Amino acid sequence: MSKAEPAQAASARHRIGLSLLGTEISVLFRRTRTGAMLLALAAVPVLVGVAIRISSAGDSGRGPSFLTQIAGNGLFVGVASLVLAIPLFLPLTIGVVAGDTIAGEASQGTLRYLLVAPAGRARLLVVKFLGAAAFCFAAPLAVVVAGTLTGLVLFPIGPFTLLSGDQVPVGVGLLRLLAMAAYVGVAMLGLAAIGLFVSTLTDVPVGAMAATVVLAVTSQVLDQLPQLDAIHPFLLTDSWLGLIDLLREPPDWGAFGSNALLQLGYVVVFGALAYGRFTTRDVLA
Repeated sequence: MSKAEPAQAASARHRIGLSLLGTEISVLFRRTRTGAMLLALAAVPVLVGVAIRISSAGDSGRGPSFLTQIAGNGLFVGVASLVLAIPLFLPLTIGVVAGDTIAGEASQGTLRYLLVAPAGRARLLVVKFLGAAAFCFAAPLAVVVAGTLTGLVLFPIGPFTLLSGDQVPVGVGLLRLLAMAAYVGVAMLGLAAIGLFVSTLTDVPVGAMAATVVLAVTSQVLDQLPQLDAIHPFLLTDSWLGLIDLLREPPDWGAFGSNALLQLGYVVVFGALAYGRFTTRDVLA
């Protein structure tokens, strides 16, 4: 065997992996279910904006202060919608995508054919996770874009007032919104890794989806119990609402880093569990 042959084989596997990733992302975002979930997420800020627009018409000065902020500046529609979507809507959609990664292929009988290709099981797992990760970022981005457009149509747009009381130009405010969407995307990567692992345990995608969502809800419940303060920093959902720290001047990028580190831990642990399970699983019989 010549020295060039191993390099050629590695290059061929690399091309196969990139092709598989491109196909995975293309198929994922062309699915009717994926489009429906993104539209449902985009509907959240529309409903928020319309409700506040109607209520502000007869505003008596009562109610939460953030409602006044939204009525005064449409950029806050995206902020409020992200905060509302984090506890349930985003975990629900991401749980559906992540839970379907392996179990969906197994239920359709296509998993064995994917493994016949020289991509390998490890590479297939990575591709499936990256596909789910792409949705993790697309989902909050859909909320922010729909929120910005809704705010632009229904409310005045002006300098963005941060939680610290400072005002920044509209362009900087939009960049902060994009940073918040990126924060939420990173915050959902751990859940995607959990869903990938659960998906390797069963051939029933609905079961994997439900289990992933239940784990996310359970983590949020545990995070609300003061008796469990000691474990709160290690819970999947503990940093989910840290995106608010990006609305300060200067923005608290330490919260972004802590969130990324926590999610990286979940990705490593559950990615390893998924690899251990998937590489020993008989799917070709």
